[in-house]
Amino acid sequence: MSAAEANRIAEDRGLDLVKISPNAQPPVCKIMDYGKYKFEQSKREKEARKNQKTVEMKEVWLSATIDVGDLNVKAKQSVKFLQNGDKVRASIRLKGRQQAYPEIAMKIMEDYFELVREYGQKEKEAKLEGRTIAMIVAPVTNKK
Repeated sequence: MSAAEANRIAEDRGLDLVKISPNAQPPVCKIMDYGKYKFEQSKREKEARKNQKTVEMKEVWLSATIDVGDLNVKAKQSVKFLQNGDKVRASIRLKGRQQAYPEIAMKIMEDYFELVREYGQKEKEAKLEGRTIAMIVAPVTNKK
């Protein structure tokens, strides 16, 4: 039908004539309430934003001289973070003579990772950066 006739029908119904595909031959149009359409579209976008999960970075500080019990407590804390879907950054700050033996701190990091391996995967390997050794553990994604 002609554009003028379609426009007249839309006005009679109190609705808008919206071009769906203006480049097609002939152009494809739809009679609809455009204000209502825009409102519902913004409502869907708002709902989608509300349902998004933002991934937070939690940090756990360890020590080069940490004992087994304390390491287990830090690992349990990290497991809770990982189960909530947050990433965990495990850090060890080397002080004084500890800087001469970074392999001890690396061993602590490996022991820590073994405790959280079931719930997380290494996103960034343990690495010495200045006086700090840091490792990032991300939650395990169950993709099948």
